Amino acid sequence: MPPPSDIVKVAIEWPNAFPKLMEIDQMVPNPTTCPSIAPIVRVIDCRLCCGLNQVLLLSPQKKPLSAIIKEVCEGWSLGNPENFALQIADPTNFYITEKNRNHIKNGSILRLTTSPYQTAVQLHERIQSSSMDAKLEALKDLANASRDITFAQEFINLDGISLLTQMVESGTDFGDLLSFTLTAFVELMDHGIVSWDTFSVAFIKKIASYVNKSAMDTAVLQRSLAILESMVLNSQDLYYKVAQEITIGQLIPHLQGTDQDIQTYTIAVINALFLKAPEEKRQEMSHILAQKQLRSIILSNVIRATTTVNDEMAHQLYVLQVLTFNLLEDRMMTKMDPQDQAQRDIIFELRRIAFDVECEPNNSGSIEKRKSMYTRDYKKLGFINHVNPAVDFTQIPPGMLALDNMLYFARHHQDAYIRIVLENSSREDKHECPFGRSSIELTKMLCEILKVGELRKCTHASPPAAAAPALASEMCPLLHAPPFPVWKRPFASENCHDFHPMFFTHDRSFEEFFCICIQLLNKTWKEMRATSEDFNKKKAGVPTGKERLEEAAQEIRRSLPVLTDPALLNSPHPFFRAAVLHPSICPPLFPAGVR
Repeated sequence: MPPPSDIVKVAIEWPNAFPKLMEIDQMVPNPTTCPSIAPIVRVIDCRLCCGLNQVLLLSPQKKPLSAIIKEVCEGWSLGNPENFALQIADPTNFYITEKNRNHIKNGSILRLTTSPYQTAVQLHERIQSSSMDAKLEALKDLANASRDITFAQEFINLDGISLLTQMVESGTDFGDLLSFTLTAFVELMDHGIVSWDTFSVAFIKKIASYVNKSAMDTAVLQRSLAILESMVLNSQDLYYKVAQEITIGQLIPHLQGTDQDIQTYTIAVINALFLKAPEEKRQEMSHILAQKQLRSIILSNVIRATTTVNDEMAHQLYVLQVLTFNLLEDRMMTKMDPQDQAQRDIIFELRRIAFDVECEPNNSGSIEKRKSMYTRDYKKLGFINHVNPAVDFTQIPPGMLALDNMLYFARHHQDAYIRIVLENSSREDKHECPFGRSSIELTKMLCEILKVGELRKCTHASPPAAAAPALASEMCPLLHAPPFPVWKRPFASENCHDFHPMFFTHDRSFEEFFCICIQLLNKTWKEMRATSEDFNKKKAGVPTGKERLEEAAQEIRRSLPVLTDPALLNSPHPFFRAAVLHPSICPPLFPAGVR
């Protein structure tokens, strides 16, 4: 017969003593009728096992943990049971508390040890030892113990964080001493008990100095980068202070090494500075990143390195990818002003390049004749509004970003642009692939795929004033909750490490991606003899044209190594072939009524 569900069977270790096997029969009393009924304890065996004292215990989950510890101590004739606690006997050494005791499983091995408070007091004294060897061992123990939140709370209550920061600020510790000091600090801050806003400028400067040095111990550099990332993400005030101490130019050399953990944290710090920068500073920072050739350095030293990109690095590259694309949000959310002559000149430029015409002087024919010429050409360009195509760009998204893409295509891929426009203008109306409409819809879809605009809610989020310090992951799902070190961070979720190397092969990757997609769409449309009527066809149970086009674009960005690969355009991509609206199988790409 299986034991009751509220009883677990565990082994408890205590070194250098004869073991005892104990059995506690749990009797769950009714507190209103039998308040004094207690479990019955019987000593049933005693034997030595691997030099450790092991007690086999049926531990009632509803009995106070302090009572269980007291009984165990009495079994080994140990006084002052309040100075003892139970730990999981594995490398984590986590303390058992009333909050987590329900996670104990049958067959678990526990360890009787000193209480979190007693351990905290001892370590607080030991790390101040005048003996360097004793101090180093104490810091190692502190770094290990600090992973447990129960111990961390006790050590922090002893003002342990201040002691560690003073040790760092003093500048007297180097090498392993400094490394384990910073490790313990990172582990303690990881629990979110202490606000990041409490640290002095002197401490920030000292941590930044470890990052700015050309030659620094790898472990110290790694922890220092982790601390800076967490400072920036968890405090807007600290962002400004860190930004004064760290420049992109000082971070980039760390990307040119071979240690992927260092590279990962370097990109994480860059991402944090990028994310927390005021909106007016982001474009400026983007220009700095371009000047420092960050993209090419990442491509050469990280993506194309001999070491495989791990999940954590992939996540950071994904975040950088999204941050970069989100610089396009302003254009995506900007409507075209039909009365703005500078914006209208862009449309005139599209017409001029496509049809090799110059702006006609005012006396070149009647107004009606010129209007007729413009209307004819705008229809050939595939705009919805042939009379005033500026109206096509008043929809947001994609707003002016669609026009930017079209102009980029016309200027940088002029032959392909002219060919697409002329091919479609010479086809029968029913077989044309309207360039203007396709470009607007394609730009909108690419913004959705590449999550342009997704970070606005992250950058404007802030933790409640009365709450405990919020972790950055609560403010932005793209970011891990800092300061998870590389050695303990969880892997990024599947939807947060979907970075693509091809976006690091070109400075204008979004525009180049658009150019590839618009050419493939037109090529496959032509070869499949799709018609304009197919835009408005619907078929139950079949994915929409937009969904098919999105699937194609997603597959291209996963499989394409570089954006400038000419082989891509030699034949229609199979997924793009599926995306084009064939009359017999595909529903509309464009909204009904748009012809």
